[in-house]
Amino acid sequence: MSATADILGVRQAFLRSLDAAKLLTPQRSDGGHRRYSRYQLRIAARAHELVAGGTPLESACRIIILEDQLAEARRINAELQHTQLRENGTADAPE
Repeated sequence: MSATADILGVRQAFLRSLDAAKLLTPQRSDGGHRRYSRYQLRIAARAHELVAGGTPLESACRIIILEDQLAEARRINAELQHTQLRENGTADAPE
């Protein structure tokens, strides 16, 4: 956890607060150390950015969840549009 905190420029307590808020659930090593994925590092960095800007932690967590949901919805929408264009035979048509 200390290496992760150093990479992000945050305190270990901040990372623990993200875990307590259920925003991040890091994997645990055999020795019980927290292991963060690259995705979780991006989420933690975004949370720190929001909190450093004055957003309460609970609100920052909600914002991040909504941003993630929006990105997923956009990805699904683009995929469906591509499928629809392909089914209509217009996948190669200029926009």
